[in-house]
Amino acid sequence: MFRSVLAIASRAAGLAFASMLGLANSAAAQPASDTLGSIRARGTLLCGVAGQVAGFSLPDSKGEMRGLDADTCRTVAAAIFGDAKKVQFVNTTAQNRFTALQSGEVDMLVRNTTWTLGREAALGLEFASVNFYDGQGFMVKKSAGVTSAKQLGGASICVQPGTTTELNMADYFRAQSMQVTPVVIETVEEVQKAFISGRCDAYTTDASSLASFRMSQGPNADQYLLLPEIISKEPLGAVVRKGDWKFFDIVRWAHFATLTAEELGITSKNIDSFTDSNNPDVQRFMGKSGDLGKMLGLQPDWAVEVVKQVGNFAEIWERNITPMGVQRGINNLWTKGGLQYAPPMR
Repeated sequence: MFRSVLAIASRAAGLAFASMLGLANSAAAQPASDTLGSIRARGTLLCGVAGQVAGFSLPDSKGEMRGLDADTCRTVAAAIFGDAKKVQFVNTTAQNRFTALQSGEVDMLVRNTTWTLGREAALGLEFASVNFYDGQGFMVKKSAGVTSAKQLGGASICVQPGTTTELNMADYFRAQSMQVTPVVIETVEEVQKAFISGRCDAYTTDASSLASFRMSQGPNADQYLLLPEIISKEPLGAVVRKGDWKFFDIVRWAHFATLTAEELGITSKNIDSFTDSNNPDVQRFMGKSGDLGKMLGLQPDWAVEVVKQVGNFAEIWERNITPMGVQRGINNLWTKGGLQYAPPMR
């Protein structure tokens, strides 16, 4: 079905680990910084995003950054400043995203980035939250007549270098005793152009990103098929520098606030009606009792501002991900059979 090619060997694995080890050297023994103090002194949160992925981070027609990752950044700004607009979005690539965070070019990273042991243990970074539980998939043109990844023997596959995607692909086809050729291209735009032009037979990345790409093709979207195999676990979320635990707590609990609000039935539209609630959990959430804000170094109503300005998790999902045709599935609340679970806010 596809042209004959050489075996993939160990190239993908070598590239991924070489990139990781190189970054680890620069991250070693870095002192903890006061990220929160720097953000307040600057008056804005610097948030690293992809800036090119529909549904996650992509400017709209007015130049406003939209998407799940962009809104994750906004929840943190709302918690810190009481103003979700105090975010400066910094576009990063798969290759420079970690160095941008390590060097302080950005305060946090929310860029379709997978939480792995190696990244957390070797790079001086910490994953604060998971805003999307994903998995790696494959896309082909329907005209190829392929309906399964197990039919991709001999195929050329477009992939970004220095990513878990590249390593996962190598591992998967090695386990299947299949030979494929990686077409390694640095930027998302060039990968997608190569796939569209026929330079590669298939395109692999997180299934959510593939759905985003297909949606972006408008009338031509039906030409592309997302294959059924999901070959990895890809918990995507917000990353901060290790050791700055005050900021880590804020990023983590800003996400948990959106989940807790959804559990409690609190939305951006009805939140004011909960002001006089007698429910102890609601009172703590609204900042009417307890010292949750003080514990985080924030105002008592920090969680109120997160939800009022950005929304609960269901609102954020429906605004950004639902239009791509992606069901919540495992990203549902735990009460609905999903993996999204917020510890008690008390």
